[in-house]
Amino acid sequence: MSEVIFREAVQADLPAVLDLLADDVLGRARDVGEVDATYEKAFADITADPRNHLVVAEFCGELVGCMQLTYIPGLGRHGSERLLVESVRVRSDQRGRGLGRQMMTWAIERARQRGCGLVQLTTDKSRHDAHRFYLGLGFVASHEGMKLSL
Repeated sequence: MSEVIFREAVQADLPAVLDLLADDVLGRARDVGEVDATYEKAFADITADPRNHLVVAEFCGELVGCMQLTYIPGLGRHGSERLLVESVRVRSDQRGRGLGRQMMTWAIERARQRGCGLVQLTTDKSRHDAHRFYLGLGFVASHEGMKLSL
Protein backbone atom coordinates (compact mmCIF):
# COMPACT_ATOMS: atom_id res chain seq x y z
CA MET A 1 0.00 0.00 0.00
CA SER A 2 2.74 2.43 -0.90
CA GLU A 3 0.40 4.94 -2.59
CA VAL A 4 -1.57 5.78 0.54
CA ILE A 5 -2.29 9.49 0.99
CA PHE A 6 -2.87 10.88 4.48
CA ARG A 7 -4.80 14.13 4.77
CA GLU A 8 -7.14 16.08 7.01
CA ALA A 9 -10.73 14.96 6.64
CA VAL A 10 -13.17 17.31 4.96
CA GLN A 11 -16.95 17.51 5.42
CA ALA A 12 -17.53 15.30 2.38
CA ASP A 13 -15.55 12.51 4.11
CA LEU A 14 -17.88 12.39 7.11
CA PRO A 15 -20.21 9.62 5.81
CA ALA A 16 -17.25 7.36 4.97
CA VAL A 17 -15.60 8.05 8.34
CA LEU A 18 -18.82 7.15 10.14
CA ASP A 19 -19.03 3.96 8.10
CA LEU A 20 -15.49 3.09 9.24
CA LEU A 21 -16.35 3.74 12.88
CA ALA A 22 -19.46 1.55 12.63
CA ASP A 23 -17.67 -1.22 10.67
CA ASP A 24 -16.43 -2.83 13.85
CA VAL A 25 -17.84 -5.18 16.48
CA LEU A 26 -17.70 -2.52 19.20
CA GLY A 27 -18.44 0.38 16.87
CA ARG A 28 -21.74 -1.12 15.74
CA ALA A 29 -23.00 -0.79 19.30
CA ARG A 30 -22.11 2.88 19.68
CA ASP A 31 -21.91 4.49 16.24
CA VAL A 32 -24.21 4.66 13.26
CA GLY A 33 -23.20 5.35 9.69
CA GLU A 34 -25.81 8.04 9.15
CA VAL A 35 -24.76 11.69 9.30
CA ASP A 36 -26.92 13.72 11.65
CA ALA A 37 -26.65 17.10 13.39
CA THR A 38 -24.71 15.64 16.33
CA TYR A 39 -22.02 14.16 14.07
CA GLU A 40 -21.88 17.36 12.03
CA LYS A 41 -21.32 19.42 15.19
CA ALA A 42 -18.63 17.03 16.43
CA PHE A 43 -16.87 17.21 13.05
CA ALA A 44 -17.03 21.02 13.10
CA ASP A 45 -15.65 21.10 16.65
CA ILE A 46 -12.76 18.80 15.73
CA THR A 47 -11.81 20.73 12.61
CA ALA A 48 -12.05 24.09 14.40
CA ASP A 49 -9.62 23.00 17.14
CA PRO A 50 -5.96 23.37 16.10
CA ARG A 51 -4.95 20.58 18.52
CA ASN A 52 -7.32 18.07 16.89
CA HIS A 53 -6.90 16.43 13.52
CA LEU A 54 -9.25 13.94 11.93
CA VAL A 55 -6.98 12.20 9.44
CA VAL A 56 -8.11 9.96 6.62
CA ALA A 57 -6.12 7.51 4.55
CA GLU A 58 -6.86 7.31 0.83
CA PHE A 59 -5.80 4.50 -1.46
CA CYS A 60 -6.58 4.59 -5.18
CA GLY A 61 -9.01 7.46 -4.57
CA GLU A 62 -10.97 5.60 -1.89
CA LEU A 63 -11.12 6.36 1.82
CA VAL A 64 -9.70 3.24 3.51
CA GLY A 65 -8.79 4.41 7.01
CA CYS A 66 -9.16 7.11 9.62
CA MET A 67 -7.82 8.23 12.99
CA GLN A 68 -8.17 11.21 15.28
CA LEU A 69 -5.00 12.85 16.57
CA THR A 70 -5.22 15.14 19.59
CA TYR A 71 -2.21 17.04 20.92
CA ILE A 72 -2.46 17.50 24.68
CA PRO A 73 -0.31 20.09 26.48
CA GLY A 74 0.90 19.16 29.93
CA LEU A 75 3.35 19.99 32.65
CA GLY A 76 4.58 16.41 32.99
CA ARG A 77 7.56 15.21 30.95
CA HIS A 78 9.09 18.67 31.28
CA GLY A 79 6.11 20.42 29.71
CA SER A 80 6.04 18.38 26.53
CA GLU A 81 2.91 17.72 24.55
CA ARG A 82 1.60 14.22 24.13
CA LEU A 83 -0.25 12.84 21.16
CA LEU A 84 -3.45 10.94 21.86
CA VAL A 85 -4.46 8.63 19.00
CA GLU A 86 -8.12 7.61 18.91
CA SER A 87 -10.68 6.10 16.53
CA VAL A 88 -8.14 4.22 14.45
CA ARG A 89 -10.02 2.27 11.81
CA VAL A 90 -9.06 0.43 8.64
CA ARG A 91 -11.79 -0.52 6.20
CA SER A 92 -12.57 -4.23 6.66
CA ASP A 93 -11.61 -5.22 3.10
CA GLN A 94 -8.21 -3.54 3.54
CA ARG A 95 -7.20 -5.09 6.86
CA GLY A 96 -4.07 -7.24 7.01
CA ARG A 97 -2.27 -5.32 4.25
CA GLY A 98 -0.12 -3.07 6.43
CA LEU A 99 -2.31 0.03 6.28
CA GLY A 100 -2.72 0.23 10.06
CA ARG A 101 1.07 0.14 10.47
CA GLN A 102 1.46 2.89 7.86
CA MET A 103 -1.15 5.01 9.61
CA MET A 104 0.42 4.65 13.03
CA THR A 105 3.95 5.19 11.70
CA TRP A 106 2.73 8.38 10.01
CA ALA A 107 1.07 9.60 13.23
CA ILE A 108 4.13 8.82 15.34
CA GLU A 109 6.36 10.71 12.92
CA ARG A 110 4.04 13.78 13.13
CA ALA A 111 4.35 13.61 16.93
CA ARG A 112 8.16 13.46 16.70
CA GLN A 113 8.24 16.40 14.30
CA ARG A 114 6.05 18.40 16.66
CA GLY A 115 8.30 17.62 19.62
CA CYS A 116 5.85 15.46 21.57
CA GLY A 117 7.29 13.50 24.47
CA LEU A 118 4.79 10.66 24.28
CA VAL A 119 2.24 8.99 22.03
CA GLN A 120 -0.63 7.36 23.88
CA LEU A 121 -3.80 5.52 23.00
CA THR A 122 -6.46 3.38 24.56
CA THR A 123 -7.79 0.15 23.17
CA ASP A 124 -10.68 -1.90 24.47
CA LYS A 125 -9.63 -4.89 26.57
CA SER A 126 -11.51 -7.21 24.21
CA ARG A 127 -9.40 -6.16 21.19
CA HIS A 128 -6.65 -8.77 21.51
CA ASP A 129 -5.48 -8.39 17.90
CA ALA A 130 -5.18 -4.63 18.40
CA HIS A 131 -3.12 -5.19 21.56
CA ARG A 132 -0.66 -7.37 19.63
CA PHE A 133 -0.56 -4.81 16.84
CA TYR A 134 0.27 -1.89 19.15
CA LEU A 135 2.80 -3.92 21.12
CA GLY A 136 4.46 -4.77 17.79
CA LEU A 137 4.80 -1.05 17.10
CA GLY A 138 6.64 -0.57 20.40
CA PHE A 139 3.78 0.59 22.60
CA VAL A 140 3.88 -0.64 26.18
CA ALA A 141 0.79 -1.49 28.22
CA SER A 142 2.10 0.56 31.14
CA HIS A 143 -1.16 1.91 32.56
CA GLU A 144 -4.63 0.70 33.37
CA GLY A 145 -7.13 2.95 31.60
CA MET A 146 -10.53 3.79 33.00
CA LYS A 147 -13.58 5.42 31.47
CA LEU A 148 -16.88 6.65 32.79
CA SER A 149 -19.72 6.68 30.28
CA LEU A 150 -22.08 9.63 30.69
